[in-house]
Amino acid sequence: MADERYEYQTTVEWGDIRHGTIRAKGCPTVPVGAGPEFGGRDDVWSPEHLCVAAVNACVMLTFVTIAQNSKLPIKGYVASATGVLEKVDDRGPVITHVVIKPRITVGPEVDRGRVERVVKMAEKRCYISNSLGGEVRLEPEIVVA
Repeated sequence: MADERYEYQTTVEWGDIRHGTIRAKGCPTVPVGAGPEFGGRDDVWSPEHLCVAAVNACVMLTFVTIAQNSKLPIKGYVASATGVLEKVDDRGPVITHVVIKPRITVGPEVDRGRVERVVKMAEKRCYISNSLGGEVRLEPEIVVA
């Protein structure tokens, strides 16, 4: 990917008070706004939610891609993610860390150690995680079904 370059364009439009919409060509419009802790509402995606969701989605896609390329059969993947926003001296508010808890379901024939290695690779190679300044940590649960 070193020689490759991709661009992603979005548009944000202010609606009222602390609310607006984001758009990207070919994608559904998403209402966005400040969360209640910043004088907004709790019925729209906040930038903080979008940031944590982007990390969570990127880790999932990275994991699934590595698993597929490694011919590691996965039956299921669902992950919750929690990000922490804290005030950091001289920088203001920062997402200091994100904890992702994937629940990965595999068959009884799959070696658990192999799944753990793919999780570690996904944790290391997720480009959204690598783009953030904060720590991203995975705490996987591997389920055999």
